[in-house]
Amino acid sequence: MQQGLLACRPSRYAPMGIAQVKTGNGTGMIGSNMQAELRAFFAVRRRAVLAVLALSSALNILLLAGSLYMMLVYDSVLPSHNVSTLLGLLVMLIVVYAFQAVIENLRSQLLEHMAIAFDAQFSRRVQQAMSALAHRGQKSAGDGLTAMRDLDQLRAFLSSSAPGTLLDAPWVVFFILVLALLHVWLAITALAGALVLLGLARLTNRLTRDGTQRVAALTAYRNASAETHLRHVDMLSAMGMRGRLLDRWQRLNNEYLAAHSQLASRINKLGGLGRVFRMLLQSLVLTVGALLVIDGKASGGMIFASSILVGRALAPIDQAIANWRTFAATRLSFERLSQLLAQVPPDDGISVALPPPVSELKLTGVAVAPPGTRQLAVQGVTFHLRAGSAVAIIGPSGAGKSSLARAIVGAWPPVAGDVRLDGATLDQWSPEELGRHFGYLPQSVELLDGTIFENIARFDAYASSEAVIAAAKAAGVHDMIVGFAEGYEARVGYEGEHLSAGQRQRIGLARALYGNPFLVVLDEPNSNLDSDGENALDCAIQQLLARNAIVVLVAHRPSALASVDHVLMLRDGRMAAFGPKNEVLEKFVSRPGKIGGNAGQAKAGEPGKVRTHG
Repeated sequence: MQQGLLACRPSRYAPMGIAQVKTGNGTGMIGSNMQAELRAFFAVRRRAVLAVLALSSALNILLLAGSLYMMLVYDSVLPSHNVSTLLGLLVMLIVVYAFQAVIENLRSQLLEHMAIAFDAQFSRRVQQAMSALAHRGQKSAGDGLTAMRDLDQLRAFLSSSAPGTLLDAPWVVFFILVLALLHVWLAITALAGALVLLGLARLTNRLTRDGTQRVAALTAYRNASAETHLRHVDMLSAMGMRGRLLDRWQRLNNEYLAAHSQLASRINKLGGLGRVFRMLLQSLVLTVGALLVIDGKASGGMIFASSILVGRALAPIDQAIANWRTFAATRLSFERLSQLLAQVPPDDGISVALPPPVSELKLTGVAVAPPGTRQLAVQGVTFHLRAGSAVAIIGPSGAGKSSLARAIVGAWPPVAGDVRLDGATLDQWSPEELGRHFGYLPQSVELLDGTIFENIARFDAYASSEAVIAAAKAAGVHDMIVGFAEGYEARVGYEGEHLSAGQRQRIGLARALYGNPFLVVLDEPNSNLDSDGENALDCAIQQLLARNAIVVLVAHRPSALASVDHVLMLRDGRMAAFGPKNEVLEKFVSRPGKIGGNAGQAKAGEPGKVRTHG
């Protein structure tokens, strides 16, 4: 049955339709979104790109100045002993180097501006993709922030000297051609050296790719472990677990250090080999030049000029090998971001703005599974509520009550069936617009670091004081808030750590009521409340019904049932009954110790305790 329901909605579970292909490194996703978006990014900045290319061309041409100066000094100045010529050449060389410094600075500034623009354009896009995948239960391994670090890596790469190395690489051919003008054997020697260095670069790529991936994965897990330790430090301290968690983190850190050291050692050895070979190659060029001078086919100045040219020609390859870790990390970050953005295409939004819902909530054959799994938590739920109605969802632990609540507010999309407001499915609204019509208080209240005002206002920068205070008063929490030293400006701390569980729940209720939403879903809203808090909750529900809102209440305690007019009974994820409150309670709760038909009062035999598993 579950498999059949899942088959009805394959797109709900498919990882966004990304094809799997075999690559040289195993199975990978085909994702062209990043490439396409990068092309669009650089197309808009075509003039800046052309300017960088022009500056790189000018830089490499100006680099000939040192070689020409050396050749003229040895071939013209020294034989003639002409000091004026030497000073004139020196002045021209200084001017060329000054231009070179200005051009290098301009290129660096352009690349820095492009890096900032790149981050500005892609950071929100990456955040949206991360959020979408987490919403689908596909959070990345480790601490889940790998994509943001990948974006930081790409931005840092663009603003570093690495792009200059890549832009200078094609000019290797230019310098070899200049050497050929001096003598063909000089060019052949340089070309042979370039081929050796290219082979060394290819070997570096092959030997460090797996190590780079392993270090990246261990970094994510290491950071996640440290973050978990900090987030649960109170519980760990109370239960004597801090030392064990530190030991666990230390083992992971040792594994990370070993992998990092192995990768660094390999790159350093290959980089050192490249540098030594380049110096050897310059000596070989000097040797070839000396043989040509002895043979009368070259001048002394040509020997030194060719040595400088060879060093300049092969410098980009040598630098690439020495900084291969940066190139490898950037390539890996690019590949991961390509996969991420391919999985979550840009959201074009919804062109038609539906009017606010005002009349009904309807569920038809709804089946729900936690994102990223295929195990159904709820199936076959169908009911219909009109404005001004309230339903209590009851049932034993694990019956699927909270899962159904998440599906009703769109937090978990159903794998089968539909949730409709005024006849329209939830996906016909944009998430931001739909959120304005919903109020949701989850079972575990999640407040964000900020002020009480910001949390109640859902971090709306344009929220008015009147609207926030009205929501607080509706939740019966205004007096409690103004009793704080800083009132509405008091900070709640990370995940509301500065507040008690009851205070968090009441502020969460105020947040759910902010903006007068049409549909309010409350998941065990009285689990941490005292009698005053429960009275305030009851008053809030009465006010919601009075203004024709719809209330969905997940309940375990009988006091929460006083204000509802319908009850939905869940058992093992299935709908056991739905109807008027008294009818359902009388039908399913008839034995001692169960909820009776009188608004959920306990039967004799277990006074004061109510159980809803019927």
